[in-house]
Amino acid sequence: MTEAKSELPEVIVVGQPTIFKFYDEELSKKFRMLKSWESSLSLENYICKHAQSVKAMICSPKHIGSQISSSVFRLLPSLRLIVTTSTGLDHIDLVECRRRGISIASASTLFSEDVADFAVGLLIDVVRRISAADRFVKNGLWPLQGQFPLGSKVGSRKVGIVGLGSIGLKVAERLEGFGCTISYQSRNKKPVSYPFYLDVYELATNCDVLVICCALTDQTHHLINKEILLALGKRGVVINIARGAIINEMELVQCLEQGEIAGAGLDVFQNEPNVPKELLSLDNVVLTRHIAALTEDSIRAIYELVCGNLEALFFNKALITPLLDQYVYQG
Repeated sequence: MTEAKSELPEVIVVGQPTIFKFYDEELSKKFRMLKSWESSLSLENYICKHAQSVKAMICSPKHIGSQISSSVFRLLPSLRLIVTTSTGLDHIDLVECRRRGISIASASTLFSEDVADFAVGLLIDVVRRISAADRFVKNGLWPLQGQFPLGSKVGSRKVGIVGLGSIGLKVAERLEGFGCTISYQSRNKKPVSYPFYLDVYELATNCDVLVICCALTDQTHHLINKEILLALGKRGVVINIARGAIINEMELVQCLEQGEIAGAGLDVFQNEPNVPKELLSLDNVVLTRHIAALTEDSIRAIYELVCGNLEALFFNKALITPLLDQYVYQG
């Protein structure tokens, strides 16, 4: 290790954030990155051997396997900042961070527009059967079968947004432009003109599309279950760009297979990268690999955000995207 390299501020990296696939070299010029995933050691053993004195952590919910909690924090007595490259925070024990005085800087609203675009894209794909039509042509079925099942109109849809935070609001604004009727569910009523439902069941009863945009918490785990899906009805479509565990996947599979709902567009899954095998053969389901937030522009922006927040810590400046006291369900 060169002397200049050893003088760089140390940062432990947990969960293999996507930015390292694109900006590893740039990040390594600014900070000494201790990449736990490159070691065969468990995270706890890696920290004990290499990282006990670090003041900063970069983390991502992907590949972590379990929540970053007290078992990790007790090995990092000097930790002052966690920078997460995600909007969701379910991979971090927020209560323990508050107790220990560890600041958190998140992606905040950086991904909102890209995720909202993707949610709308999934909905259009499912109801107009675009991916299914693509397979129909590529598999040589057009000259053999001729007719292809009709999709339905996007603009006629009654869309319920579950969690009207930054992403949910942008989804609503985009779908309004298609002529959709918008309503939403949230813990609290928002200063918007859309009809508000405190109860998700009541929202589903009055909609034929649910777009899941809320955070994953103890309260929202398996929030979307068979009861909600049946209330949505046989014309119903579910879009999930939030967290996989918000939907009870087995009950979703059952409703799809039995024709209790019309389709689903899923970018997230409960046990990523494992996807329920039953979903793979369903023509009315569009599946993507948790990429709603990822564009060339958003990766560049998150790189700049991570660097800015780390530099703020090491040079005693204000964080760019502090979480402050938002240790609560966002939606």
